[in-house]
Amino acid sequence: MTGMLTHSAFKSDIKPVWCPGCGDFGVVNALTKACAKMELRPEDVAVVSGIGCSSRIPAYTSCYGFHGVHGRALAAGTGLKVARPDLTVIVTGGDGDGYSIGGNHFLHACRRNVDMTYIVMDNRVYGMTKGQPSPTTEPDWDSKLSPEGTGLHEFRPMVVALSSGANFIARAFTGDPNGLADLIVQAVRHPGFSFIEVLSPCVTFRPEQRDWKKIVRHDALKPTSDLPRAVRRMLRDTGFDLGVLYAGERKPYQPRGRREARDVSALEARFAL
Repeated sequence: MTGMLTHSAFKSDIKPVWCPGCGDFGVVNALTKACAKMELRPEDVAVVSGIGCSSRIPAYTSCYGFHGVHGRALAAGTGLKVARPDLTVIVTGGDGDGYSIGGNHFLHACRRNVDMTYIVMDNRVYGMTKGQPSPTTEPDWDSKLSPEGTGLHEFRPMVVALSSGANFIARAFTGDPNGLADLIVQAVRHPGFSFIEVLSPCVTFRPEQRDWKKIVRHDALKPTSDLPRAVRRMLRDTGFDLGVLYAGERKPYQPRGRREARDVSALEARFAL
C-alpha cells in the first residue's frame, strides 16, 4: 500500500456486537483515527487484549491482533514489544480485566516502562457477565447483584499508575472521540509505558452513566513532568477530570542485545558431569 491511509483502512469488516450506545464504539473510532493521524500502516500495529466487552477491539481493526486470556493482555503485549520493537503495540481492555485479575500485570507494566500504550475502557461494572461490581465500582452502587453496594473502596487506576512508574498518564471520555484520538497519538509517541483511562458508559447495566457527558471536565488536567505536582493534582481529582495528568522523562526499558545462537553440543558440554 502507498500513500496516507484514512481511519477506515484500520477498520476490519467485522461489525461490533456491543449494545447500541456503548461507549466502546467511540474507542474504536478514536483508535483508528489516531493510527491514520500518525501515518501508520495496519501491518505496523498490533492490538492486544484480554477478556471482556472492550477486549473485542482487536477483531474490529485491520491491524495485527491478539485476543488473550483474562487479565494477561499486558503480559502478552510486553513480550511482543520486547521481541518486536519495530511494532506499535497497543493493549486494550476494561476495568475488570485490567484491574482485577490483571491488576498485578498492571503494576509491573508501569514499573517496567516498556514502550507501549495501554487503553482501559472503564464503565465501573462487569458488562459481559451481566452487571457485577468491578474494582472501580462505587462502594454504594446498589444493584440486584450487590444490594446496598459492596462497601469496598474503589480502585483508583491513575493513582496506581502514577505511583508504579507509568511514564504517561491521561484520562479521556468516549463521548469525545476526537479528543481521545489526540490523546492516543500523544500516548503512542511518548516514550515508555503510556496509560489512558477512558470513561466508557455501559448503557445496559449502568444507564445512569449517560449523564457523564454533563459531568466530565474537558482539559481539566494539564501535562506535567513534575511527579509531586501530579500527585497533588490527584488529591483534588474528581474522577471526571480529562486530559494528561503526567508526562514523565523515564527512559523506556531496553532489552539487552540478543546473544548469538550457539550449537547445541556446545551448550551440552557446559553441563557435562
